[in-house]
Amino acid sequence: MKVLMINGSPNKNGCTARALEEIDTVLRAEGIDTEIVQIGRQAIRGCVSCDSCSGKTDGCVFKDDPVNETARKFQQADGLIVGSPVYYGSANGSLIAFLDRLFYSSRFDKTMKLGAAVVSCRRGGNTATFDILNKYFTISGMPVVASQYWNMVHGFTREDVEKDLEGLQTMRTLGRNMAFLLRAIAAEKEKHGLPAQEAEHMFTSFPDGL
Repeated sequence: MKVLMINGSPNKNGCTARALEEIDTVLRAEGIDTEIVQIGRQAIRGCVSCDSCSGKTDGCVFKDDPVNETARKFQQADGLIVGSPVYYGSANGSLIAFLDRLFYSSRFDKTMKLGAAVVSCRRGGNTATFDILNKYFTISGMPVVASQYWNMVHGFTREDVEKDLEGLQTMRTLGRNMAFLLRAIAAEKEKHGLPAQEAEHMFTSFPDGL
């Protein structure tokens, strides 16, 4: 089993990285393989709604950033953890652009892959960012992994996060819960398979104007 982690911070060794490292240590101790993808300071463009990924191209039409490479890793993973710092009360804009394209252009079934959001902030905006990130999972059939508190750490620097003992404990609990659920889903999947899905995916758009 493998968990893919995305560090959506431009700072490779900052607060968000410290939170993910705490989870990484627990997952590895539980026998779960991990990999961290660093968004860093790359220029990540947003989705332009060209719809090429629906069949005209293999993945996203833009090939100059790590979206398509990450999509291939995501397809092979059993869980996804997305970490973001808080900027102006919300997630990093580059990360949002990245996730929009990652989830929209990767057309493989994500049902029962586990998802978790991790947020790093100095003071405010943490729950708003947490809510935004979790929506990517819930629209994709991915169960959201909980911890003992909202998955967040506080601090302006990596050294500050080291002092947030509750936040780091929350990360460790998240790691253990994810490992447990990964094993539980794997066992159930082997015994009964994935949940049945209806043949037609309904889209309500009210074209009749009612």
